[in-house]
Amino acid sequence: MSTAAFFTADEVSLERRTEVDVETCVSTADNEINEVYEVHRCVQWIQERKLQRVALQFPDDLMCDAVSVTSVISKAVEGQVFILGDTSYGSCCIDEVAAQHYNADSLIHFGRTCLSPTQRLPVLYVFGRARVDVEDCGGKFRELFPDTSSLIVMVYDTIYSQAINTIKGALETDYHNLVFSVLDIPSHCSADLQGQGDCVSCQRHGSNVTKCGRTFWLPAESSINSYSMFYIGDESLTLTNLMMTFNTNTFYSYNPSTLIGRKESVNINRKLMKRFYMIEKAKDAHIVGIVVGTLGITDYLHIINRLKDIVKKSGKKSYTFVVGKLNPAKLANFMEIDVFVLVACAENSLLDSSDFYKPIVTPYELEIACNTERDWTADYVTDFRSLLPGGENYVAMPDTLDVQTDVSLVTGKLRTIGVTEDVAVSTAVVPRNQNLAVSEVPADTAGEYLASRSWRGLEQQLGETEVTRAVEGQKGIAAGYTNEPDTNI
Repeated sequence: MSTAAFFTADEVSLERRTEVDVETCVSTADNEINEVYEVHRCVQWIQERKLQRVALQFPDDLMCDAVSVTSVISKAVEGQVFILGDTSYGSCCIDEVAAQHYNADSLIHFGRTCLSPTQRLPVLYVFGRARVDVEDCGGKFRELFPDTSSLIVMVYDTIYSQAINTIKGALETDYHNLVFSVLDIPSHCSADLQGQGDCVSCQRHGSNVTKCGRTFWLPAESSINSYSMFYIGDESLTLTNLMMTFNTNTFYSYNPSTLIGRKESVNINRKLMKRFYMIEKAKDAHIVGIVVGTLGITDYLHIINRLKDIVKKSGKKSYTFVVGKLNPAKLANFMEIDVFVLVACAENSLLDSSDFYKPIVTPYELEIACNTERDWTADYVTDFRSLLPGGENYVAMPDTLDVQTDVSLVTGKLRTIGVTEDVAVSTAVVPRNQNLAVSEVPADTAGEYLASRSWRGLEQQLGETEVTRAVEGQKGIAAGYTNEPDTNI
């Protein structure tokens, strides 16, 4: 246990006790705080914009430095500076909603990020300066690519961006076909682009590829499928997202923490087939739960409305949930849902749903299941914004979807996609082969599911409860009410 503080520009206004994992959170030395967290740049950014209420967002693995960083910044600026410790969703995303709850006029995000665009507040990205042994990285790279004419694209985790220029200088002389990516920072945000390579010289080549928050330029008449990918960073959701998006490319990686360089042996085809299985489960579903996993990424409301429309046209029912950080216990409360679709950033949308009671799919997978105009291909889309009108992977949904029948590859039964009008409902008992049973369209509602339960929740007992006078309740916060003894003494 350790004590973390909620700071303002004046004094500590509230103290809360939080759990800190000492294995993942190692405090930075006081004399390195200014350099690692680029305090001078943060102060300059605040002063230039005359910001008055600045939220500082830290991931869990940097929370042990949050108090020190906030203290240094708050002493150098006139406005108020406070910590956003427990983010509503993934720590890689900008938590604009939580910041606005405290009337913040801006936000500084520290550490690893998915670079998903936001729309409400000005944002400054501070990736940090995670150390990279450039000599060792270059040596491992040469071992993995002994042929200096190899076609290679180098991508990297955001926290290692400051070392890319040095790595580039050590390799580009020998490897003329080595392409360096740059981070695709949202247009209204600020970040230190130094160390991402000379993007001006890159643009002199041919076409550009922008995916997963990275942009790189390929020579004219060349194909991305001809290139291998070299990733600098730890094993993370960033690497998973890149490998799923560029699933036809061979991946190599260098982990600066363990100094291990290797060819990634993950069977992407097997992962893709697992996702195809999830698509089949989505096709079988009658009731779809749309789980809102972000309230800050641009166009999240548009994709939710599109999913509702797609589900409705396919003859299914949909319900929308906002549950914050997901866990099996939360979603287990909605057993009437056959499949959940998670609207989240590209890195957090690929959940391993093996621990959950019901499958969790991505918006792209639900589109394949319900949009008859979209086919399953080798391409895989993790960014839901590209599925919207004007996006790279947009496929229009027909205004009217004709009823189509096929056989489920999971259950072996017939199923239908589409809406039928004036469906005749017969009460006659007719023997039928269960293997050829056609799913009812439209799907059952959650209300009908609830009616079939033996227990439906607490009884209201309207008019049976005695009316009593209101009394004053407890004061304070859940961590320690005013009428409770102080256990910290």
